Amino acid sequence: MAFAGVGLHVIIALFFAVHAVRTGQNNYWLFILLAFPFLGSVVYAIAIYLPNSRLERGARQLVRQAAKSLDPTRELREAQAAFDYSATAQNEIRLAQALLEAGQPRQALQHFEASMKGPFANDLEIRWGAARAALDAEQPQTALQHLKVIAQTDINYRADEVGLLIAKAYAAQGDNAMARQSFEFLRVRSGSFEVLGEYAIWCTESGDWGTARRLQGELEKAQTHWSSHQRTLNRELLQRIQSAFAKHSQ
Repeated sequence: MAFAGVGLHVIIALFFAVHAVRTGQNNYWLFILLAFPFLGSVVYAIAIYLPNSRLERGARQLVRQAAKSLDPTRELREAQAAFDYSATAQNEIRLAQALLEAGQPRQALQHFEASMKGPFANDLEIRWGAARAALDAEQPQTALQHLKVIAQTDINYRADEVGLLIAKAYAAQGDNAMARQSFEFLRVRSGSFEVLGEYAIWCTESGDWGTARRLQGELEKAQTHWSSHQRTLNRELLQRIQSAFAKHSQ
């Protein structure tokens, strides 16, 4: 039993070591994990793995949503006040993000694009915000321009999210051929639940019921092993999928 315990510690340490290499962590983590498998794994899990895991990101998202529901305009008020007091690039970026979250994409886009004229001209996170704002503001061509810059600069940056927004931008332009090509590329490369869900929603809207039904089967299969937490995290997307099939099947 003791031997099995030691083996399990080593396996966990090796798992974290692979994660450290793949995510580009400092090399000293490899020494810590391999020299002290049990203690090293505990420290790595707390310091690196959990803060960047989907579970942790989902928990933080739920906390933000709860805070937003209690005072929906607080962040926008504070961001606007900070920008009015000192119109720095950092405050403008914060205001742009707050405007986007508050459902004011046109104003958000103006501030995002103004931010990219200074020291943050090459910041992909700001350009990502500008792309989201542009699409929400019904400016798909502008969104595509920003998204193409992101993809050309770093193909791995928010790969699924950027790909999905590209597909949606083409769809918003009425370019169904490019939208389908983009969705299919993501389905093959990633095949995540979000990708399949967004693809299925688009298929119902464009009248491709053959593909929509096939994707619906894949989505239902994916949910068979879900926990209640996963259902909570994906509640909004699940509702949109159900609504899309109900609306367009009538």
